[in-house]
Amino acid sequence: MGGRLITHLFFDVGGVLGSDAWDREQRALAVARFGLDAAEFEERHAEAVGALEAGAMTLREYLDTAVFHRPRAFDREAFTAFMREQSVPHTETVALARELGASGRYRLLTLNNESAELNAYRVRRFGLAECFVAFVSSCWVGAVKPARRIYEAALAVAQVEPERAVFIDDRARNLEPARVLGMQAVRYRGAAALRAELAALGVTR
Repeated sequence: MGGRLITHLFFDVGGVLGSDAWDREQRALAVARFGLDAAEFEERHAEAVGALEAGAMTLREYLDTAVFHRPRAFDREAFTAFMREQSVPHTETVALARELGASGRYRLLTLNNESAELNAYRVRRFGLAECFVAFVSSCWVGAVKPARRIYEAALAVAQVEPERAVFIDDRARNLEPARVLGMQAVRYRGAAALRAELAALGVTR
């Protein structure tokens, strides 16, 4: 590999360790399931999502803004349950993370954009507390990828030099700040490809 020994691995959650939590695909399903006006919903979502993911708005407040600004034939509990149902773990990738964590050679952290309520649910649903030592999530840091601040916070929380860290994300735009800071950056394209790319960096169990 050359360079410094890798000691820390930062994983995105939505799109890497599991399905996206509340991205365009999940919102389209909600539009169909609950009969929402798609244009209105997307406009109101766009107004609120930044505050939601930065921890400045609760999920209830988001739903009040994006969905329940008018009477509905369904309640918040039904809609929230639907949101949670969209979270499905990528079992092979989670298994790889567990292997690497169990090796004792690496410290694993998340570095992800998420609302607080869904983030906590997904940590439990995917069993991430079993192998991740910390969760650097936008809702708890107050900064959202690709803002440089969240990457700096992740490195500070981990107390690691950038050259010793790898960041894994499915979106190329989110990898750019990591590279600028000196981290290794890996674009996620599935568990098998990730295993191979990490091995090329000297990261094996």
